[in-house]
Amino acid sequence: MQDNPLVTIICLCYNQKDYVLESLFSAMNQNYPSVQLIIVDDYSTDNSKMVIEKWLVDYPKILFIANETNLGNTKSFNKALKKAKGEYIIDLAADDVLMSNCVTSQINAFKNTIYKNLGIVYGNVALITEKGEFQSYYFPVDNSKKVIKKRTTGDIYMSVLSGGDSICSVSSMVKKTVFDHLNGYDETLAYEDLDFWIRASRIYDFDFIDEVLMQKRIVTNSLGTDFFKKNDARARKINHSTYLILKKVINLNRTKEEDLAIQKRIHFEIKHCLRNNNYGLLFKNLSLRFLLSLRNKI
Repeated sequence: MQDNPLVTIICLCYNQKDYVLESLFSAMNQNYPSVQLIIVDDYSTDNSKMVIEKWLVDYPKILFIANETNLGNTKSFNKALKKAKGEYIIDLAADDVLMSNCVTSQINAFKNTIYKNLGIVYGNVALITEKGEFQSYYFPVDNSKKVIKKRTTGDIYMSVLSGGDSICSVSSMVKKTVFDHLNGYDETLAYEDLDFWIRASRIYDFDFIDEVLMQKRIVTNSLGTDFFKKNDARARKINHSTYLILKKVINLNRTKEEDLAIQKRIHFEIKHCLRNNNYGLLFKNLSLRFLLSLRNKI
């Protein structure tokens, strides 16, 4: 690895006019010397595009992609990824904030790792309110701000499947070769992270940085709040995407233990469908459970 390999930060914005400038400045103010910033506005309906364009007057060399229709996160990110020149990629939401040492810490983790097939590093995150007030840490910490529970590293495929040891995806840096190998995010899905971590962890090692790398803003209209809404079109798209991800996992799995791990997630989705009266998706998830039983008699 060269001393300061280029890192591309892709900042995706959709109706985040109140926060986008703080995110952009956090990318520009890294204490790392070699950063490419690409900004994508996904056809915002607020003044986000205008706010970004005004800011770009002082940064005319930064690449700005203004979508002419709303494409969603996966397509917007992949669109920017084709323009990325960095060896490493950060996917930054326009309401989150990078700590000034974020990129340096991530690059050092790649340089100093014990894993030969390292594809992704990630760290801890401070959760903040819409007003920027501290709430908590993504992974609970002790008085020294070190995680209380040791993170699983290296081959984490089983850990990702079980869902009991989740990754903080927003704090990650990914080798571009990983994105290239996996053809970026799956554009058929309503959300990208679970599918990408599963596919990546099947092939690559992961490492954890025990420090706070960024601030994640918790907003009322975030994607995570839509998972559990009843009779909601967006929630149905999200939950159908989860079904598609689980279906892909069954094809990726190699052992009975891996099938048992994904079976727990399928059981959760079955209960979730029952609570939300989503009977069409319920039967699809039941079919996955039946497929596992035929394959393993579990």
